[in-house]
Amino acid sequence: MSFDTPLTRLLGIRHPVLLAPMDVVADAKLSAAVSAAGGLGLLGGGYGDREWLARELAAVSASQQPFGVGFITWSLRKQESLLDLALEYKPRAVMLSFGDPAGLVDRIHAAGSLAICQVQTLAMAREALAAGADVLVAQGAEAGGHGASRGLFTLLPEIVDASAGKVPVVAAGGIADGRGMAAALVLGASGVLVGTRFYASQESPAASAAKERICRAGGDDTVRSIVFDISRRNVWPAPFNGRCMRNGHTERWLGREVELMQNINAEAERYARARAAADFDVAAVIAGEAVGLVNEVLPAGEIVNRMVADAARRSAQG
Repeated sequence: MSFDTPLTRLLGIRHPVLLAPMDVVADAKLSAAVSAAGGLGLLGGGYGDREWLARELAAVSASQQPFGVGFITWSLRKQESLLDLALEYKPRAVMLSFGDPAGLVDRIHAAGSLAICQVQTLAMAREALAAGADVLVAQGAEAGGHGASRGLFTLLPEIVDASAGKVPVVAAGGIADGRGMAAALVLGASGVLVGTRFYASQESPAASAAKERICRAGGDDTVRSIVFDISRRNVWPAPFNGRCMRNGHTERWLGREVELMQNINAEAERYARARAAADFDVAAVIAGEAVGLVNEVLPAGEIVNRMVADAARRSAQG
């Protein structure tokens, strides 16, 4: 079972399922597993750890599976040589998120790769189209990690309309099963970008305790805020904030962000210790509202196959 969409044709993949390039979590093993199942794995280039990126690029290239690489655009601007490093490995696509992609898209095209641009508003979508994006990802606020305020249900069709069929549009945010995939396709998407569901996969390098929390949680157990960004001394530019799972740390500081900043030296040290120790009562599990749809840790390939089969069944039912 497979879907033939503008996205699958453009990327040369069987299934319109992309692995969200989650920082550190979307490593070579997980990316290769998603690609082997017929989707496209995107390495999480994140904030630009050159040693990590070089190692994972070599590993995913050796897997002989198609792959892509994702970057945080505003962070990449500070170290653009990382884009050159990624392009040396001939990724099928490079995904840019959170910032103006102008200029970077041209470099991606010059290297023979496709440019995927993730956007959170209609204005950002138009900016990405003007920059030459080959694919747009419409990211709703349901998503884990960083994003903005628009919900996917209305944002997606707006961006589909704005693209006017020029480029495929991918849906992201709150999609973890075939129901979400089928709904996204009905709304005009050509595929889906999935993060939280793959975070809780067997190939994911995330801590077992984090995966267990995801499997026990409901969507109400997540929150958008800047608490975890303040705590790790990494506040993002407006309008972006981050969704993570609620824990003792977020409950303590949510709504008291100014006081948190006033106590940042002690709290940042406490937070860093918790991250190192996988203490998720303090450190954030960066996952989205889709946690409520995840109840077991599965192989990435099985996640892809179940999602596609269920979406196909629901689409056939009309």
